[in-house]
This record gives sequence, structure tokens and C-alpha cells, in this order.
Amino acid sequence: MVTTNDLLAKVNIHSIAEEGKKIYARIKNEYDPKEKGKFLAIDIESKHGYLGTTSAEALAQAREHHPDRVFYVVKIGYDVAETMVQSFLKLHA
Repeated sequence: MVTTNDLLAKVNIHSIAEEGKKIYARIKNEYDPKEKGKFLAIDIESKHGYLGTTSAEALAQAREHHPDRVFYVVKIGYDVAETMVQSFLKLHA
């Protein structure tokens, strides 16, 4: 089984963040404001978003389809940088 650490060792997090930010900017209107407060896990390869009420739920849906990828996660309707910091802190708490 591939672990999160294994995945993170293979990818460029900065690149994923930059590409995810661009993709979200293009699809944002599909989700905001009707899904405000929910989370979207974006697969930067397929450019598909997986919606969840929590970041964990959105990531679980995304991983069902692509267990070997790292996703860009954003909280809909909130500042991207703030969301990323919150997600990072939860992962390492």
C-alpha cells in the first residue's frame, strides 16, 4: 500500500499547488457560492474535482478514483492560502 509519505516524496508540492490554484480559478464559479464552506479535492492530472463536506471526505472520494495521486484541496469560498495552512496543520497535529 502506498503511504502519504511515499506519495509526497515523489511529487513537487509547489507545482501541485500552482497548478491546483489555476484549475480552481477556472472552475470556481461552478462551486462558489452554492457550495461555500465545503471542500474540493482537485486532481491536477484529470482536472476533476471531488466535493466533500470536510477535506477528509473530499480526499477520500478523490483517492477512490486515484489512490496514487496527491490532490490540491481548497475550501470553497475562502482564501486559498488560509485553507492550505489549516489542512497542513490538521495533517501534522
